[in-house]
Amino acid sequence: MIAYLFRRFLALIPLLLGITGLVFLLMSLAPGDFLTPVRAQRDVSREVIQSIEQQFGLNQPWYVQYVKWLGNVVTGNLGHSWAFKMPVVDLIGQRLLATFLLSVSALVVAWGIAIPLGVLAAMYKDSIFDRISAFLAYAALSLPEFFLALLFMFLAAQSGWFPMGGATSIEYEFMGAGGKILDRAHHLVLPALALGIGSVASIMRIMRANFLDAIRADYVKTARAKGLRERRVMFVHALRNAINPLISAFGFAFSGLLSGALIVEIVLQYPGLG
Repeated sequence: MIAYLFRRFLALIPLLLGITGLVFLLMSLAPGDFLTPVRAQRDVSREVIQSIEQQFGLNQPWYVQYVKWLGNVVTGNLGHSWAFKMPVVDLIGQRLLATFLLSVSALVVAWGIAIPLGVLAAMYKDSIFDRISAFLAYAALSLPEFFLALLFMFLAAQSGWFPMGGATSIEYEFMGAGGKILDRAHHLVLPALALGIGSVASIMRIMRANFLDAIRADYVKTARAKGLRERRVMFVHALRNAINPLISAFGFAFSGLLSGALIVEIVLQYPGLG
């Protein structure tokens, strides 16, 4: 196992170099840089701009800049954010936890909705409930995340039930432990729903198919023949085995939510990595 992980880690190095090099090249081909607004200011002298260009290597070819940037990244120096006036490492440390918490909450929302719907749709296969749940799930799948985020922003503005942006309230630091947890949960409701609803359809259909296979298996027939109650057969024996494939797909679902959090965070003004 250790040798396998080591080989996978070695294979990751050229992949990261290729991705970062390509992104660096594309950024260099784009017009302008972070000094473009500074150059437009008349009170900033040309000498100051040239000094900054020399300091950051902006007057050198893109591949020289990339090598310098790569060397700084290897040593843990990600630079200083001009927009937030703080080191980038500290900024990422602050925002990473917020995005991670949002993705976990969205995954709980998606699984909490999809698994019961998938189980019930399998138990009442081809019924009106099965058809309606499938229709609602695919309707949710067809709605883009940014559109759901806009709808939830409108809901928050009109109803006043939920905060419009932010991860905590102004008085967060003066709350007790329980109050802080509730305050963060209150701010997570709309972003988690906007991010998690889109995953309901795929998880529900997988759960439905797995549960149908499970209730037709021989061990379920054996459990029924032993006289076990139907509820125990369904929700202990069948459900336990039907949910295993979803657990194995947890990593893929979580990474997808992490990448999709960008748009939701921007629209709902949630202070994550987005």
